[in-house]
Amino acid sequence: MSNSDRFTIVCPCCEATLNVDAETGALLSHEEKTKPLGSFEDMVKDLDKQKQTREQIFAQEMSSHKDRGRLLEEKFQEAKKRAEKDTRVYRNPLDLD
Repeated sequence: MSNSDRFTIVCPCCEATLNVDAETGALLSHEEKTKPLGSFEDMVKDLDKQKQTREQIFAQEMSSHKDRGRLLEEKFQEAKKRAEKDTRVYRNPLDLD
C-alpha cells in the first residue's frame, strides 16, 4: 500500500494522529499525542487547588442548605396563615357525580 492510499489526519481537539484508508474511509490506526508529565510539585499544587475548590463548594452548599430550611419554614408559616384566613369549603370534584 502506498501513501496515496491513506490520509493522515491530526485531530484539532486532542491532537491525535489518525490514518484513514482513502478508498473505504476506514480508520487504519490511531496514535494519541504524548502528554508531557508534570513535576511532582506541580501535581501537588493542582491537588491542593482542587481540594480548596471542593471545600469552597461544600461550604457554599452547606450554607444554602441551612438557609433552605429557614426559607421552607417561613413559607410554611405563611401558607398556614393564608389557610386559616380562607373560609371557602373544599369540595372534592369526584363527589359532584
